[in-house]
Amino acid sequence: MVMFLIRALIFVLSAAVGLIAADLLLPGFRIDWWGFVLAVLIFAVLQSLLSPWIATVAKRNAPALLGGIGIISTLVALVIVVVIPASGVSIGEPFVLTWILAPVIVWLVTALATWLLPMIFIKNKVEERRSEK
Repeated sequence: MVMFLIRALIFVLSAAVGLIAADLLLPGFRIDWWGFVLAVLIFAVLQSLLSPWIATVAKRNAPALLGGIGIISTLVALVIVVVIPASGVSIGEPFVLTWILAPVIVWLVTALATWLLPMIFIKNKVEERRSEK
């Protein structure tokens, strides 16, 4: 149970880092900070639900897409988050460039954060244990 909660926390934090990166790097990607927590939670839940579902659909109908499941589910999750007004995420000018780059940036940064955050937490725990001795 503890491991599940740690993994969930890391996934939510990585989603937050990905959305912040897109907000900072893309002029058309905007997060209203009042809805940031809601946007992150909605995005993280959608991403975790959509990835297995899209993988199943792709495996059955388009096996060539299996390698791109992460970026496809990121795009679908972003579309849904943008459509929900309370999430505080909007995509504006330049529309095409932002819609192409936003999923790539969010997917890439989220993947890196999911890989790096556990290492940071483990390193901090090891340092705490060493200082206790």
